[in-house]
Amino acid sequence: QVQLAESGGGLVQPGGSLRLSCVASGSIFRINYMGWYRQVGGKERELVARIIDGGSTYYDDSVKGRFTISRDNAKNAVDLQMNSLKPGDTAVYVCDAEITSTTRATVHYWGQGTQVTVSS
Repeated sequence: QVQLAESGGGLVQPGGSLRLSCVASGSIFRINYMGWYRQVGGKERELVARIIDGGSTYYDDSVKGRFTISRDNAKNAVDLQMNSLKPGDTAVYVCDAEITSTTRATVHYWGQGTQVTVSS
């Protein structure tokens, strides 16, 4: 069994910064990719950033130049550094990962989500 645990959300003023972290734990053989989605109300989740095994990254156009995703392979963790935050970044941020377990089963996992609110 694998679990994702997020931390780092909160309230920040426009122009401020926050750092989100997500740690995967359990019977992990390999993490194929980790990333962050965000969701506002009942709208569909949108992919914000992703980092795949090997280090390649993807960013949504709306966050390019402001957000940076990074991985700590030793800790099975992914961070999302968010700078120059805007009110439009307000959302629940959810970590996701595709993980191959020690039994060699490959499964997609979601975290519980962490609230980010950008407001003055």
